Amino acid sequence: MAPIDGIRACVFDAYGTLFDFASAAARCRDIPDEQRAALTTLWRDKQLQYTWLRSLQGRYADFRQVTADALDFTLETLGIASPALHARLMALYETLTPFPEVADTLRSLRAAGFRTAILSNGTPAMLDAAVRAGGLHDLFDAVLSADAVQRFKTHPAVYEYALRQLGLRADQVSFQSSNGWDAYAASAFGMRVVWCNRYGQRREHLPGAPDREVRSLAELPALLAPAPPGAAARARS
Repeated sequence: MAPIDGIRACVFDAYGTLFDFASAAARCRDIPDEQRAALTTLWRDKQLQYTWLRSLQGRYADFRQVTADALDFTLETLGIASPALHARLMALYETLTPFPEVADTLRSLRAAGFRTAILSNGTPAMLDAAVRAGGLHDLFDAVLSADAVQRFKTHPAVYEYALRQLGLRADQVSFQSSNGWDAYAASAFGMRVVWCNRYGQRREHLPGAPDREVRSLAELPALLAPAPPGAAARARS
């Protein structure tokens, strides 16, 4: 299969793509294993549901508030609600563990001349904390938050915001997400898309279609044609 060509920048979703959202509950060893698994799944599901429901209601709240509200719902559902546990999990969410291949993949892409960026629902403070805790702060040209446009993905305004900040066309961007709904939406918007299907999800019945599907970001560099000589250096100057 021919590599994806014409790409100038690789843009990544954060949660579930670069950072393991399961790593927050995993570090609470005092919670029984079965409850940790249920906590992770329900917390993530409600977090995403609340972004979509607030979008439909026209009642925006930033991603930290949405995450906190979803955690409250989850802890109450599991019968383990307490202010101390809530505070501990929220703090752990801000320092989620990067997936093992992330740093090396980013270095490879930058060495090949690609710009690298994050585009996430996370607030600027949440993203800055995760990037720094993961030791990735020198591996991105831009860290972009949907909070800037007061919308959540999959609203087209979020993807458009990334293009404006990067000064690129949609077809010059390779967008990577582990979330099928996000990957399909970015494709429908016009970006080239590599769906990092870490969790073995079924294909979506939505507009758009990812250009490639992988199970790990380590597969990404081999899928992209080399960037034009000097492109990244000119963009960063």
